[in-house]
Amino acid sequence: MSGGFLGRLFGRGQHVDQGDRFVVPAVPTSEDLLASLDRVESIVAAGAVPAPVASRVRRVDQVVRDTIPRLPSLGAGSPQAYSVMATATDYLPEAVGGYLRLPRQFADNRPVDQGKSSLMVLIDQLDLLAATMDKVFDAVCRADADALVAHGRFLAEKFGSASTGGVLDVGSAPIPTMPGGVAGGRPISPQTAQSAEDAGGSGRLQPPTGRDAS
Repeated sequence: MSGGFLGRLFGRGQHVDQGDRFVVPAVPTSEDLLASLDRVESIVAAGAVPAPVASRVRRVDQVVRDTIPRLPSLGAGSPQAYSVMATATDYLPEAVGGYLRLPRQFADNRPVDQGKSSLMVLIDQLDLLAATMDKVFDAVCRADADALVAHGRFLAEKFGSASTGGVLDVGSAPIPTMPGGVAGGRPISPQTAQSAEDAGGSGRLQPPTGRDAS
C-alpha cells in the first residue's frame, strides 16, 4: 500500500525498465501535494465523514499546507520531507479512504481492533499524523529561528549592539574648518566682527555703541 507508493516515489521500489535504463519517478511538486490535499478536503467538505474525523483531517491538512513551502529547507531526501510528502499523497488519503470504503454502520460501531471501531482507529491515525506533522513544522521553524539568532549574533560581533549605536570604525576624519565669516553655521554681521576686534584690542568687553558705560 503506502510502502509501494513511496518506494516508487523515492526510487526505493521497483524501477521502470526502459531497455538498459532505469527511470525513477519524479518527486511530487508542491502543486502535486496541494492537489492531493484538495481532493481529501473536498471529501470532508461534502460531509462524507463524521465531525470528529473532519476536524482532525483539517488540522493535518493545515499543518501540511503550512509546511510545504518550507520543504526546501528540509531537503528533498530528508526523513522530515519524506513524511510531509507521504502524508499529503498517501497517509492521509489512504486513512480517510479506508474508512469510507466501509459501510457506515459497520465502521462506526463494530469493534475491529482491541475493542475499537474503525472510526476510533481512524481517529487515532489522524491524531498521530497531526502530532507528527506538528513536530516537523516546529523543527522547520526552529531551524529558521536559529538561523535568525545566529545572524543577529554575527551582526552584534561585527557592529556592536543597537543600544550602543554600533561600533563601526569609519576613521577619524578631521572636522573641516568653516568658511571665513561663518561661526557655528551662522553668518557674522559686520558690526559683530568689528566689536570682536575692538574687544580683543583692549582685553575686555566693551559696551554696545550708543550707550554709556555705567
